[in-house]
Amino acid sequence: MKRTWLIDLRLQKNISQEDLAKECDVTQTNICHIENGIRRPSPDLAQKIGKVLNFDWTKFYEKEE
Repeated sequence: MKRTWLIDLRLQKNISQEDLAKECDVTQTNICHIENGIRRPSPDLAQKIGKVLNFDWTKFYEKEE
């Protein structure tokens, strides 16, 4: 399931997938897969993304409706 909330947060901060990937030390493809719901980030990566985009990283592990 696509994580539109994550895409929206990233766009509100005016950060590209590439820039987010660099900040988190992963590939742009990895960020794309996370946003599209293909992959779930590890807790470490979830924390990095949460810090860059300023949200509670545990949101990745909440039940999606």
